[in-house]
Amino acid sequence: MDLKFFQMLEMINNRLSNIEKNISRIDEKIDYSITLQRNHLIRIKNGQDIDDSMILMGRPYNDLPPQRAFQITMDNDMDFMLLDVSRSEFPQDERIEGSISIPLEELESRHLEIISKTTPILVISEQGLRSIQACELLVKKGFFNLNNVSGGHEFWPGKRGQRKISSLDP
Repeated sequence: MDLKFFQMLEMINNRLSNIEKNISRIDEKIDYSITLQRNHLIRIKNGQDIDDSMILMGRPYNDLPPQRAFQITMDNDMDFMLLDVSRSEFPQDERIEGSISIPLEELESRHLEIISKTTPILVISEQGLRSIQACELLVKKGFFNLNNVSGGHEFWPGKRGQRKISSLDP
């Protein structure tokens, strides 16, 4: 009889532990969703571009065509940061002048170099694939004002040296 009682208690304890874990996961998802919604509202309030899929599907970053990203870089009144996550072997003369270069492989350890989590960040790479991965990594690090430059350097309309992009260094 005592053995059955202890087995029953252990089973109840395991179920309670699972319930607590599930509640914790739900809390994390709710916190993330609220933070994401607040970010979307801030973007709308500030008149920034926001893709429909960001709202409808809860995506944490925007996909911008290279032409729109280029327009943003040409707007002297726009505060932003251009983050290049291309491979370190990517030719320096093909990078956009003034962009901050942190290869995707180093972003996990160097993300603290990105000073502001609220300033819009345009993320670019060679063909736009590494920039998607970078946006997803940065979201996990607490950045929400992210914009993936679709197609990357391959479709960038600007010529090197047309405008020096201001970094957000103090």
